[in-house]
Amino acid sequence: MGLVEDDHSAEKIIENMLRVSYQGECGSYSHEAALAFFADEFECLPFHAFEGVFDSVASGEVDYGLVPIENSLVGSIHRNYDLSLKHDLMVVGERNQRIIHSLIALPNVTLKDIQHVYSHAVALEQCQHFLDGHPEYKAVASYDTAGAVKMLKEGNLTQAAAIAGRYAAEYYGLPIIAEGIQDEPDNFTRFLILSKQAAEQTLPCKTSIVFALKNVPGSLFKALSVFALRDLDLTKIESRPLRKRVWEYYFYLDFVGHISDEAAKNAINHLQEITTFLKILGSYPVALSEKDEQSLSGK
Repeated sequence: MGLVEDDHSAEKIIENMLRVSYQGECGSYSHEAALAFFADEFECLPFHAFEGVFDSVASGEVDYGLVPIENSLVGSIHRNYDLSLKHDLMVVGERNQRIIHSLIALPNVTLKDIQHVYSHAVALEQCQHFLDGHPEYKAVASYDTAGAVKMLKEGNLTQAAAIAGRYAAEYYGLPIIAEGIQDEPDNFTRFLILSKQAAEQTLPCKTSIVFALKNVPGSLFKALSVFALRDLDLTKIESRPLRKRVWEYYFYLDFVGHISDEAAKNAINHLQEITTFLKILGSYPVALSEKDEQSLSGK
């Protein structure tokens, strides 16, 4: 974002700066994903819980919200599926963020000094082999990876460490004493970018929808067949319970294509004939692969 050259430039920069919310402290993987997704400078608004992210976008407090929707090892973040149904927001983008966990501590703290290791419960689970190799460490769950690093620094904890990303260590100015400690090297989290406005059409595109069906034999088969008949590639399907109807479900589905494409429009029209509920969550650009990102950045 360029500077405005007039007497009120600072005021205008702050006033017009993009505002983005996410869950977790500054320095978190969500923060890092937001930095990677948005090219311009933006104002961060972190929240302790996912509800705050959705509410901040819905109220207009921020321009965009960024939330994790699934992890390649752990699976779906169900809370954010439920919140996407509750709020009238649009998915306008996605980001696949590589997760590389590091052990972070205060300066001069060594592996032998550590008694407690703090991090989000999922991060602790993803580093179980490392923790098993140090039975003297007591793992303690925190609400956020970067929040654990912040706690170390603010509390001056010299007998503890935190598991978080390299960016968290850089943000809080603390050293990494072990890097790449996750059990599996291919660890990615997919983030969705939320807005009150729909995204402009670009290629390639992905569309997310949610629908409900009558609880009758063959209903899900018929629903999925509307996409197969039109050669639309399904990339994700997730079920979530209908709260007031026992053993009935909402189905969240992602497919390749834009909602305005002829094949997609025909599929949605067909689907409406057999669903009891249907909501378009958004059409948005497909996330770049790591290879494509490196190519664009010249690496």
